[in-house]
Amino acid sequence: MKQNGFFSLVYNAFFLTFILAPLVVVMLVAFTDKGYISMPFHGASLRWFRAILEDDDIVSSFWLSVRLAFSAATIGVALAVPAALAIARYRFRGRGAVMAFFLSPMMIPAVVLGIAFLRFLSLLGVGGSFWALVCTHVVIVLPYALRLTLSSVVGLDRDAERAALSCGAGRFTAFRRVVLPMIMTGVAGGWLLSFIQSFDELTMTIFVATPGTTTLPVAMYNAIAQTIDPLVASVSAVLIVGTVLLMVILDRLVGLDRILIGEVR
Repeated sequence: MKQNGFFSLVYNAFFLTFILAPLVVVMLVAFTDKGYISMPFHGASLRWFRAILEDDDIVSSFWLSVRLAFSAATIGVALAVPAALAIARYRFRGRGAVMAFFLSPMMIPAVVLGIAFLRFLSLLGVGGSFWALVCTHVVIVLPYALRLTLSSVVGLDRDAERAALSCGAGRFTAFRRVVLPMIMTGVAGGWLLSFIQSFDELTMTIFVATPGTTTLPVAMYNAIAQTIDPLVASVSAVLIVGTVLLMVILDRLVGLDRILIGEVR
């Protein structure tokens, strides 16, 4: 394999610096001891990390976002698995249209979805409820769960499943004991991406969220618009570290290399 040349290495170094520099700046600003956004070169402090725990709105918004992301990711994966099995295993009329329908939320601007959901939920009279917000996020995350699950299902050898059925196992038992472990990398990867997408969703959520269902991204957006203190930077630093830890845990449990290979396939 041909090694990268000098200019390729320099380009990659500049590219990684460009990508990581904003994250490094946010991490540094989070440790400032000032009451305004400032680099902590003249004194570092955990003042704004303690302020997170003292801000009831941020804490409640965080736990709401966790519950929302967990619910949306779980429901999205539960819908994606049978859809992926049907699309990958069977040839039927309208198969392409069904696939395009499931993936269509990725092609629609979030602002358009937000306005459409706002109008739809208002007509139903369920706007502002937690489960209405969950339903909107399921629509957003379903394409991510479906794509990764489908990558694991395509080309799956069905001989093991047929062997289980021939030995007397029911279809659900064969799915739970044979098929599901074989596609677990795609399912786990789809759940993770769905969780992250739901947790970080802002543009669409602004339209459908209410004061009683304010998610963390919406709370951070409101804080940026109203204040200039580094509280948002400290929250962002915690989220960055939490995301890295989540990725490490998933890598230990499932293996990110297997998930990424499945996504590329």
